[in-house]
Amino acid sequence: MSSAVIIAILVSVFVIIMVVKGFKIIPQAETMVIERLGKYNRTLDSGVNIIWPIIEKPRLITWRFTKIDLSGNNVVVNKSISRIDLREQVFDFPSQNVITGDNVNIQIDALLYFQITDPTKAVYEIANLPLAIEKLTQTTLRNVIGELDLDDSLTSRDQINTKLRGVLDVATDKWGVKVNRVELQDISPPQSIMDEMEKQMRAERDRRAAILTAEGVKSSKILEAEGFQQSEINRAEGLKQAAILNAQGDAKARVLRAEAEGNAIKTIKEAIGDASDPVNYMVALKYLDTLKEMTGGEGTKTVFMPFEATGVLSSLGGIKEILKDIK
Repeated sequence: MSSAVIIAILVSVFVIIMVVKGFKIIPQAETMVIERLGKYNRTLDSGVNIIWPIIEKPRLITWRFTKIDLSGNNVVVNKSISRIDLREQVFDFPSQNVITGDNVNIQIDALLYFQITDPTKAVYEIANLPLAIEKLTQTTLRNVIGELDLDDSLTSRDQINTKLRGVLDVATDKWGVKVNRVELQDISPPQSIMDEMEKQMRAERDRRAAILTAEGVKSSKILEAEGFQQSEINRAEGLKQAAILNAQGDAKARVLRAEAEGNAIKTIKEAIGDASDPVNYMVALKYLDTLKEMTGGEGTKTVFMPFEATGVLSSLGGIKEILKDIK
């Protein structure tokens, strides 16, 4: 084989290699920063792109990845990559110790959701973007928690997330990064503090139970008293109505008896005429009925006649005279 053929083959292989290396296929939602002779030239879009090998090459960026080792533990690995992912990404930071405003040491596990908006700034404004975001998040979290007490730290997660997102968004804007949200996965106080909090919650539950029991007894007593009061009112109202009805019945009975006696006197008067007084006749009959009741029954009885008994006898005499005049 001649040298010309060898040179032609080498040139062909070189051209093929250059052509292959010159074609860059960028997936959707990814990009690549191209430098020409060590200087920024352009940012490639998604799709097929052509670069000049040797004089143009992509700028590498350090990125962190989380992998699971053989023991099942999460291991953070830093790699240099040429393609920059433009999708929203999440960084799971390891737990860190933070001191609250009342000097309580707690552990916080945080999540950070961010997105690269300017690949050029992400490459040239910061040397190690993932590490910078992690350290900035940790220091900002310490500052925010240091302004709050333990109780506020445990109950104000939304407030902490809002403050963290605001501070990180401003700080990472010059890096071409947009912090969408920050989430606190777990806040772990010391075991002694957790025991005291458990005792406090148990005491609070006991206090609420005692209050509810007392309120139940109070309500029961009130209802019982109201029921007794209503019962007495109803009973008194019934006695009142019964007394009224008895009084009305007695009044009607008296009216009827008076009318009957009046009719009797009128009948007697019509029978005897104007010769005698019918009142004496009626009084005599009343005395006779009374004497009959007094002397009735078994056994020996002592009967005391009233001082006016002569009047009764005279009434009896009057009756004789009345009956003598009746034909």
